[in-house]
Amino acid sequence: MENVVSEQQSKSPDTGTDTRRAEGPKVEGDVVFALSNVNVFYGAFRAVRDVNLQIHEQEITAFIGPSGCGKTTVLRCLNRMNDLIAIARVEGDLRYHGMDLYANGVDAVEVRRRIGMVFQKPNPFPKSIYDNVAYGPRITGMVKKKKGGDLDDIVENALRKAAIWDEAKDRLDSSALGMSGGQQQRLCIARAIATNPDVLLMDEPCSALDPIATAHIEDLMQQIKSEYSIVIVTHNMQQAARVSDRTAFFSVEVNPDSDTRTGVLVEYDHTDRIFSNPADPRTESYVTGRFG
Repeated sequence: MENVVSEQQSKSPDTGTDTRRAEGPKVEGDVVFALSNVNVFYGAFRAVRDVNLQIHEQEITAFIGPSGCGKTTVLRCLNRMNDLIAIARVEGDLRYHGMDLYANGVDAVEVRRRIGMVFQKPNPFPKSIYDNVAYGPRITGMVKKKKGGDLDDIVENALRKAAIWDEAKDRLDSSALGMSGGQQQRLCIARAIATNPDVLLMDEPCSALDPIATAHIEDLMQQIKSEYSIVIVTHNMQQAARVSDRTAFFSVEVNPDSDTRTGVLVEYDHTDRIFSNPADPRTESYVTGRFG
């Protein structure tokens, strides 16, 4: 974690999250993110209120909930993507491996290298397949060569981990824009992996894909979660139930005076509990399809 934040780090705090822990022998992984009373504002508007949760390493954590509930807003806090929005402001305590992610001295570029992101729509660069994967290692200074040697190894390793090497190895110099949608999304995952991140954030990574391509991405997440902590935003509850270890359900509170909608975290627990025996009736109503 050197070069990410300044020296004034302290031990990760208790977030005070009001959740139930599943019974049984499951060993809890180390905490990657700890959010305590996190609020997100766009100007004077509070988009998300008082989020408390802990995200564990080498697990897949799903954020579910209706549109406008703040799932993506919270996800973007985890690698400081909201910094790119001029009117956005994050308040509260957000720790990454116990370190204050928003402290003075944090290098936001290094944060985004360690915490990669895959977006809703595949967004390969208008470059070759090889250059798409090599882009991150080049601009971050991981390698100095334009091609060959270590860079070749990095590209191949990332494409293998993203389960697309066999489809891409004979066309590395071809445009990435000629790939299918599912291939492009796996290429974008390879591009994120190439900078050797600790965490992968995925914002609706399968929403633009057909069922076969979606199955490939879901299988891939299961294969790589032993190396990367994964946080996924999804509208697809069946997907959350299939792939995630823990699930956070967000909902919306409507202010009757202003008719504004603020996202709130209703419940966070192991996925099987969220879908089979939720603690909050709002969660049960959502996962059973009675609202949302």
